[in-house]
Amino acid sequence: MGNLGCGCPGSMARVIERQETSETGGVKTPSELRQWPVQLHLVPPTAPYFQQADILISADCVAYAMGSLHQDLLKGKALAIACPKLDDTSAYVDKLAHIFSANDIKSVTVAIMEVPCCRGLDIMVKEALQKSGKDIPLESIIVAINGERRK
Repeated sequence: MGNLGCGCPGSMARVIERQETSETGGVKTPSELRQWPVQLHLVPPTAPYFQQADILISADCVAYAMGSLHQDLLKGKALAIACPKLDDTSAYVDKLAHIFSANDIKSVTVAIMEVPCCRGLDIMVKEALQKSGKDIPLESIIVAINGERRK
């Protein structure tokens, strides 16, 4: 593992060794995505898909690392994705607080990668929940670089 010189352990180049998987016989796994858009900057806070919803707020990389994201985390949920490292996140706490306060949200799940910079998304969601004044159940999930869900 080499250091890219930027100082962020999440940016360190890594190779993930995997065994070849066999074909699934042409059976495709269906998408569980229920709405568009999905990027947090673009989702309207009062979109009908947030009403009476379980929401998944996911770091962008989670979908690429975790092959089972659709079945394990997204199924039955409204989605908002964000990158706490690369996005302009200055408006995220207020936008999330608006989503939480304007809708009758059942639950919020935050999925982040194990790298330090991803923790910012979890922190923003917690701040937004507090700012919204609502008591909404929250679950935080950490996904390892190899795609496995961490305990």
